[in-house]
Amino acid sequence: MATKIIIREFGGPEVLEVGSGEVGTPGKGEIRIRHTAIGLNYIDTYFRTGLYPPPTGMPFTPGLEAAGVVEAVGEGVTTLQTGQRVAYGTGPLGAYTTERVIPAEKVVAIPDSIDDETAAAMMLKGMTAQYLLRQTYRVKAGDTILVHAAAGGVGTIAGQWAKHLGATVIGTAGNEEKAALAKAHGYDHVILYREENIAERVKEITGGKGVPVVYDGVGKDTFEASLDCLMPRGLLVSFGNASGAVTGVNLGILAAKGSLYVTRPTLASYTATRADLEACAADLIDVVAKGAVKIEVNQRFALTDAAKAHQALEGRSTTGSTILLP
Repeated sequence: MATKIIIREFGGPEVLEVGSGEVGTPGKGEIRIRHTAIGLNYIDTYFRTGLYPPPTGMPFTPGLEAAGVVEAVGEGVTTLQTGQRVAYGTGPLGAYTTERVIPAEKVVAIPDSIDDETAAAMMLKGMTAQYLLRQTYRVKAGDTILVHAAAGGVGTIAGQWAKHLGATVIGTAGNEEKAALAKAHGYDHVILYREENIAERVKEITGGKGVPVVYDGVGKDTFEASLDCLMPRGLLVSFGNASGAVTGVNLGILAAKGSLYVTRPTLASYTATRADLEACAADLIDVVAKGAVKIEVNQRFALTDAAKAHQALEGRSTTGSTILLP
């Protein structure tokens, strides 16, 4: 029997119920994995509240990211073997459990140079940073870019990676403590969004030019400010809804503000094929293994304290990455 978190109705952190269930035997193309660490991500709260409907229906176990050890392999699985250390970051849903069966094609091997906690904390957020910086807009040396929530999980990874690529990196943060954390993770400038006008500061930093790209995982609260930070024909990458979904947008404002572009990408789309997943994960593993990007696990909760972890995440009291320990 596996210990797992079960959601039977949408709502706040209190709906995260501790339960148990049979693990089952892996079928064709599947493996059984014993989790050693589980990643906590803001998208988990979207499924909990019903903003993103769970594809399996109710009840369901949340979570898209974890690391662990292969306990058994099903028919046709030749790329993984029992005892191998692995991790995943694109689901399917169900990571909040001590053990599970999962399609082998969703899992990648983890080298010995990366420990289990790092692996669990880096896959979803790290691969998100990879597709943002290396695919949605390909950051190059000399670029000046803006990343919201610079002290968060994706933000601390993106800052280091963008700096490694030779960019000047501007971030936003809610207080001086988070600003200091961001500056320790590659950011050249950090705007305190509660005290400063984001767009005015970006224009000041860039000599009035604006930036070619804004990476915005906050959503509703920063949408218009993000547009105002862009240079003509710039790109707003809206990849999250931490403050709520962006709705009721008049496309005419994109023309008025300089023929701007907006995209709403997802990691699932960028890792839809096995080849895409392998390429994305390999790029991430490379920069982490060689130390160009360090994964900061700053909070740890027991799996059975998942509700407390969600409260901390939504209360914006976390920095870097958070993991659940089975």
